[in-house]
Amino acid sequence: MRRVREILRLKYEMGATDRAIARSVGVARSTARLCLDRAAAAGLIWPLPATVTDGALEALLFAGGGAQVGLRRKAEPDWVAVHRELRRPGVTLMLLWDEYRREQPGGYGYSRWCDLYRGWEGRLSPTMRQVHPAGERLFVDFAGQTAEVIDPATGEVRTAQVFVAVLGASSYTYAEAVWTQTLPDWVGAHVRALEFICGVPRQIVPDNLRSGVLRANWYEPGLNPTYRDLAAHYGTAILPARIRRPRDKAKVEAGVLVVERWILARLRHQRFGSLAALNGAIAALLVDLNGRPMRRLGVSRRQLFEELDRPALADLPAEPFVYAEWRIRRVGLDYHVDVDGHYYSAPHRLLRQQVEARVTARTVELFHKGERVAVHVRGGLRGRHTTLTEHMPQAHRRHAEWTIERIGREAAAIGASTAALTAIILESRPHPEQGFRACLGILRLLRTYGRDRLEAACARGLEIGARSYGSIQSILQNNLDRQPAPRRPRESDELPLLHPNLRGSGYYH
Repeated sequence: MRRVREILRLKYEMGATDRAIARSVGVARSTARLCLDRAAAAGLIWPLPATVTDGALEALLFAGGGAQVGLRRKAEPDWVAVHRELRRPGVTLMLLWDEYRREQPGGYGYSRWCDLYRGWEGRLSPTMRQVHPAGERLFVDFAGQTAEVIDPATGEVRTAQVFVAVLGASSYTYAEAVWTQTLPDWVGAHVRALEFICGVPRQIVPDNLRSGVLRANWYEPGLNPTYRDLAAHYGTAILPARIRRPRDKAKVEAGVLVVERWILARLRHQRFGSLAALNGAIAALLVDLNGRPMRRLGVSRRQLFEELDRPALADLPAEPFVYAEWRIRRVGLDYHVDVDGHYYSAPHRLLRQQVEARVTARTVELFHKGERVAVHVRGGLRGRHTTLTEHMPQAHRRHAEWTIERIGREAAAIGASTAALTAIILESRPHPEQGFRACLGILRLLRTYGRDRLEAACARGLEIGARSYGSIQSILQNNLDRQPAPRRPRESDELPLLHPNLRGSGYYH
């Protein structure tokens, strides 16, 4: 259902075409169209109400058992003539569609008409010039060339990757060095690139980098969930370039070449002791790169950016993007899930079910079928548990109210022997919590036998080495707490009998 929500968001919030939606989500265009048709037939509106869970959305869209939504075939225009007319000055698709609807009043709507034309056009030779509307696309990629950072203390040479972002209309360029091409660096570079251009484009076009685009993943094809969160936070769409189609990202390919020649080549003789120093040098050269006039146009990238792209970009959100990773987990029999060795509780009704964990630097959120079911402050100690009381079964909640300190107070109120015995039981277990039940059972014997008898039974238990609830209960049931304790054998009892004349003579000392 996450894909369905993304399809609806891209269509009704971003205004993306069916082809663009299919590329972004990683499905066939016919699948994206079918999903939109089902949503329209179900009367769904965007944004979806908060009450529409994944289960409800699935029931609305697929209640018919997968029945196809029938589409009436309409009159097709002469696409050859349309393509020929588009070459005339001032002729646009809107004008041609308006002429088409005058001839065919019941024909296709404008969006569907444009989709059909793009589909027909896609079968032509791809060597056509690309047109990038202002504020439409930001192309991103890593440069093939790397930069070196030398640790001044050890002399160790470390390689840094160079991230490049280029706006389509103005070729306004951003570049920075990061340590790796992994997801945290990839997402962080996007955030800083959007801050650099002071706005958000309608589309971001990356290469098929594994960090952002999961190309061959059976369980989560398409975009990485964290990368999808980035797009949703900024209100943009991610449209990965097609595999082995360099023309899809020709703008950033040219931008990478410019960065390698204009920036990295100029820094080849310099030595940098930190990543911050390297990025400072790159930032200084970026000012010159974006400010120098381009040879064929006679204006600079910055001038074109201020004139074309800047007014068309959407505003940055008020809150910064919080990096989060998504992980698939299964709720254990103890209603906890494992995240980096720490255990977080989930509602006990989800035992053995699969959940998604959204992990940030400070929080862990658990989702089940798109619905958030738990929020925890992230714990740092491995092997420990973070448990919310409302997640526990009713029987477990009664035990959760007890702590080591409370057990100690209750035992001390009965007597010194009871306090000593419960302390020994808690200390003898690998984890004190494992002794809770035994101590609780001993304390509850107070209801049946009273304070005096329980204290006497605990004293007897200490004498004979009893360390369990069952032993203390047996002492009370058999009235052993009322009998004097057997005399322990003394050391002199084990000595051999001595001749009366030798006792006390010191002979055996």
